Amino acid sequence: MPKSIQRILRVCALLACFSGAPGYQLSLGAQAVERVSASAQTSASQVQNRADLLIQTEAQLPDTYPHASYEIRFRARGGVPPLHWRVEKGALPLGLKLEPDGLLHGQPEREGEFQFTIALKDSGQPRLGVQKAFILRVRSAMTLNWKTLAHVSGNRIEGSADVSNTTADDIDLTFIVLAVPPNGRAVAIGYQHFVLRRGTLSMELPFGETLPHGGYVVHVDAVGEVAARRVIYRERLETPSALQVMAGP
Repeated sequence: MPKSIQRILRVCALLACFSGAPGYQLSLGAQAVERVSASAQTSASQVQNRADLLIQTEAQLPDTYPHASYEIRFRARGGVPPLHWRVEKGALPLGLKLEPDGLLHGQPEREGEFQFTIALKDSGQPRLGVQKAFILRVRSAMTLNWKTLAHVSGNRIEGSADVSNTTADDIDLTFIVLAVPPNGRAVAIGYQHFVLRRGTLSMELPFGETLPHGGYVVHVDAVGEVAARRVIYRERLETPSALQVMAGP
């Protein structure tokens, strides 16, 4: 039994002897014991929660690209809220900012591998703290994404993709879209060939064509070449299933 509870019981016993109302005094002692016991349990729970303060976010953060919007919230367990986050060592990519509430956000300005240590402190007294090292890779790339997912409109299949060039080079780009029926005889429903300038972000490339009745899987391909450096970039999109054109031309 904890020493504090033993002391209370001894005091209650003495009061019962001298007061002439032992029932009352013993009842008061029992209530005090319950209060102390509850307080001890609460304190033990708080200590356990604080001892478990832990940064749960994986050390390898998701990759990103120069000028791409980036947002991730660091996660933790335990401690006394509110929790406070900051960069302890190293440096974030230029263009990213860590808020005190653990939100990392912004648009990185250049490529590279960035290593930094994040410190976390709780609001208890005394304050507890932990640290964890992280890696964030900002990769240069030519990227291709759906702008408007390929879809059927009457007797046409149409849509659009967007392309970005976050490399340091101008890219000789060939963009081609094929509608492929079950017999494999692909039909071109989009084509462009041009120089994709460095720093170009989310350029929309539409496509579309009237097609005969049938089902078509749409393939969107972008091939970029930097001849001076003998570099080839390849990106592809594909519809998850065949699109059904019901009305013929």
